[in-house]
Amino acid sequence: MSVYVFDLGGTLMEYIGMPASWIEYYPEAFRHISEKLCPNCSESDLQRSVDLLTTFNPRISKREIEYTPEYIFSTCLSHWPSVISIPDAIHAFFEGIHLSPFIYPDTLPALKHLKAQGHFIATLTDLPTAMPDSLFRRDISELLPYFDLYMSSASCGFRKPNPAGLQQIATHFSIDVRSLIFVGDEDKDAQTAINAGCSFLRIDRKKVNSPALRTLIELAEKPLFK
Repeated sequence: MSVYVFDLGGTLMEYIGMPASWIEYYPEAFRHISEKLCPNCSESDLQRSVDLLTTFNPRISKREIEYTPEYIFSTCLSHWPSVISIPDAIHAFFEGIHLSPFIYPDTLPALKHLKAQGHFIATLTDLPTAMPDSLFRRDISELLPYFDLYMSSASCGFRKPNPAGLQQIATHFSIDVRSLIFVGDEDKDAQTAINAGCSFLRIDRKKVNSPALRTLIELAEKPLFK
């Protein structure tokens, strides 16, 4: 038996139409907060919030430490003219982005195959900037029964390529981290595996990297699954 660790976004699922960086959606999302909770916000207030949130975006800041959504939004809204509920603001922000999760067609067959072979399945995923873990888990609820361990940047406290998440997963299963098989789609996933010293399999759904697996069905046919 092996422990397979899957990245989620771009590997098992995606948010339809969303780019790698969501910065272009920040103005609309903050405006939605303002319309619902603080209508006296000025354009400069909104722009400052956009600028502050951008500094937390790991594709800009390259940070590996994870911050809670509450901390991030408290920072980004501290200059607003009215005190508003941070939980309500977080809800309004992601409501304003209109996210639509999509589970790839080959995901469930591959996970079922792994489980039938007696392997363990874990996840290691970086949450979108300031997204609550509970919201992301809701969007992937169809997948949760197949995971022996769900771990995100929120639950482990670090973002990839920091190897802490993989090390915590190995500890959970009482195995050497080097025996994990990490499956992901980005260079940072590959670097995470290198940093942890474990195996890495790349999923390349956009068909831009070679050699790489195009679908999870190809992954299921590899000898490692036997």
